[in-house]
Amino acid sequence: MKPTLRQLEYLVAIADTGRFSDAAERLNVAQPSLSTQVADAETQLGATLFERSRAGAYPTPIGEQVIRRARYILRQMEDLKAIAAHGETGLFGRVRLGVLPTIGPYLLPRCTKPIHARFPELRLSINDAATDRLASMLEQGLLDATVSTLEDHPGCEGVTLFSERLWIAVEPEDPLAATSQPVQLDDLKERGFLTLGLGHRLTKLVQQLAYRAGGYVASDYEGTSLDAIRHMAALGAGIAVLPDLYVQCEARRDDSLVFRPIEDPRASRDIALVWRRNSPIRDGLELLAEIMRDAARGALGQQKTRQTGA
Repeated sequence: MKPTLRQLEYLVAIADTGRFSDAAERLNVAQPSLSTQVADAETQLGATLFERSRAGAYPTPIGEQVIRRARYILRQMEDLKAIAAHGETGLFGRVRLGVLPTIGPYLLPRCTKPIHARFPELRLSINDAATDRLASMLEQGLLDATVSTLEDHPGCEGVTLFSERLWIAVEPEDPLAATSQPVQLDDLKERGFLTLGLGHRLTKLVQQLAYRAGGYVASDYEGTSLDAIRHMAALGAGIAVLPDLYVQCEARRDDSLVFRPIEDPRASRDIALVWRRNSPIRDGLELLAEIMRDAARGALGQQKTRQTGA
């Protein structure tokens, strides 16, 4: 006999969570059943795959090799199902889409109608998560594609949807609020920056920006959302650094803050639709990317037109 696909899923879940109990909860199965299946897989393979202790479960050296191959097998099975569900070029049924929380709420609502019109049989299952988590889920085959930053998904492919600059937001009493013109890095020297927690590409950008400007990232506060960062800036807790799409679609309506774009070529990021290399639904995803690109262009272009008075 050979290990089943279900048993391979159990092995991967234990490796991801570090505990049999957490893996059972994640897969919605009883822990005794999961333990029995793992023991059966170990018997069939003739090797101990996990070191068990009160602190958790850790893959043995042979277990690491087995789990790495199990991930590959499970990804291939997901691709096989995708071919059957979506065909070679179109998108049908359920597609699992990951999205950055700093992008999804402001981009996806603008895509809903054109996506339904172009792919009436498509049902998007949305997973909102930080960059690191999206990368892990895409690699494991838990997502079909993700709206993210391409450089954070090595070994994957994708197409750029749009580029966005970064802005600062400060309370009206702040000296930086004297003008709405682009702000220079020298103006941010020794200032505290507010940003999201670890695992977000935006956080890395803000950390790099603070270093180049001679400022620092506030260590006593990590925002859970862009809204939270914006509200903290309004209370005078520091300078909020916010991406363009969010500023144009949401934050510019907040008259308790003054917004200024940052004048620096590295104060920006490229947002892409990313998928695994050799994805069986690549052609359909490229069509989906066109819709998203048009939606982003409309949001950013429309707002910029209003700003210039055109």
